[in-house]
Amino acid sequence: MPKSLMLVELLAPWLTIPAKEKLDIRVERLELDSRRVSSGCTFVAVNGHSVDGRDFIDSAVFKGANAVIAQANEINPHGIIDWRDKVPVIYIEGLHQHLSQMANRLIPLEHNRLIAVTGTNGKTTITQLIAQWLCLLGEKTAVLGTTGNGFLEQLQPATNTTGHAFEIQHTLSDLERQGARYTAMEVSSHGLVQGRVKALKFAVGVFSNLSRDHLDYHGTMEHYALAKRSLFSEHHCSRSVINIDDPIGASWAAELHPCIPVSLSPIKSGQGVYATHIDYSDSGIEITFSGQFGDGCFFVPLIGEFNASNVLLAFATILSLGYEKNALIDTANQLKSVLGRMELFQAVGKAKIVVDYAHTPDALEKALLALKKHCRGRLWAIFGCGGDRDKGKRPLMAAIGESLADTVILTDDNPRSEQPTEIVKDMLNGMMSPTKVIVEHDRYQALAYALQHSNADDIIFLAGKGHEDYQIIGDERRHYSDRESAAQLLELTL
Repeated sequence: MPKSLMLVELLAPWLTIPAKEKLDIRVERLELDSRRVSSGCTFVAVNGHSVDGRDFIDSAVFKGANAVIAQANEINPHGIIDWRDKVPVIYIEGLHQHLSQMANRLIPLEHNRLIAVTGTNGKTTITQLIAQWLCLLGEKTAVLGTTGNGFLEQLQPATNTTGHAFEIQHTLSDLERQGARYTAMEVSSHGLVQGRVKALKFAVGVFSNLSRDHLDYHGTMEHYALAKRSLFSEHHCSRSVINIDDPIGASWAAELHPCIPVSLSPIKSGQGVYATHIDYSDSGIEITFSGQFGDGCFFVPLIGEFNASNVLLAFATILSLGYEKNALIDTANQLKSVLGRMELFQAVGKAKIVVDYAHTPDALEKALLALKKHCRGRLWAIFGCGGDRDKGKRPLMAAIGESLADTVILTDDNPRSEQPTEIVKDMLNGMMSPTKVIVEHDRYQALAYALQHSNADDIIFLAGKGHEDYQIIGDERRHYSDRESAAQLLELTL
């Protein structure tokens, strides 16, 4: 529950303020955005990735901030107190790395146990499977992540996969107040590097996989991997659940203690949780498992090999929390596919449409390989690449689509400020036979074309946007949903 602290008490871990300064100020709410400052609020001014909050100190003071905590620099070094219109501005060294601890001091958690999931792909599915399963066991569980924050039946939209430190703490506190016993959080590499969850204590940390993504931010795969690993090396995780089918995960598992390795193949040591047999059918996946928690078998109504991995990771996570194996087995068939994640749309006499968020080479490859096991006819792939993002993955994704799908339609994702024709040109450069590729920039029309030219045994994979209900074209955010397009064209009700 939120509480209030005196300013000198809040800042005590980083700065001892002389009594002569007489900073008799009570802090009840911290705010990073000067536009949201109101009377009695304490403004925190940090130098962010794109905006320097210190440029808005005067604006925050004008709006009624009772104090300002600012990131120190050469002009205003650590410990300096600058007064503006009788409002103190206190400068702290490395403030951006202290926000999580600051938020935790002001808004401590008491009963909400946290589960962190990181990795390139699968974070949303794993967190939501964990939440679904725990709810089936009678535990009120929430999620924080890409598709929204809150309880599964009433998710609130999220701006980022991992919000800023104050936002996270407020949300977790609100969920605790509403009765959440657990919250499964997607933790992005950006969130880890920027210290947004630094002070949180995680009951379990989960790693799904690592493949090319966000190199426009991290620069290299090595830096990207280190960002993900920091969840386990620089944050508080009581235990780790690691996918060792991923080479990076396998190398980490040998170093992390305590660690529960998870694999779709038998583990020689007998530790962790691993599959001894997997059966894929049109209706779902049956997994026979063994390991340190015993043997068993369960069925889940999900599609694809990577979902078998996601389910096993969720399964191992909940077992590590002390829940009974048989209770999980008995409820597994009640799990549901996650919104916009390998979500199946079907109507009699028409091709099946599968909507997914896959927007990296690895995710696209895994999804298409998974669908090939289920497809009795032709496999169609419709996808694009985002503008103003990593250009290196464009030819890679196009090549994967060409090699695994029978027909490829290149379309627009979020072109942003780039010309869609230039994005498609980059993609075509990765293909062996670019003249055989269909280009349709309008996503709805691309799907309509595929439906018109496909048969009932075909599967149409529509990738890249998943749960999203918008497209960013130029500076404009337009309403668009792959899920709505699929439902409309198949005459279904969402």
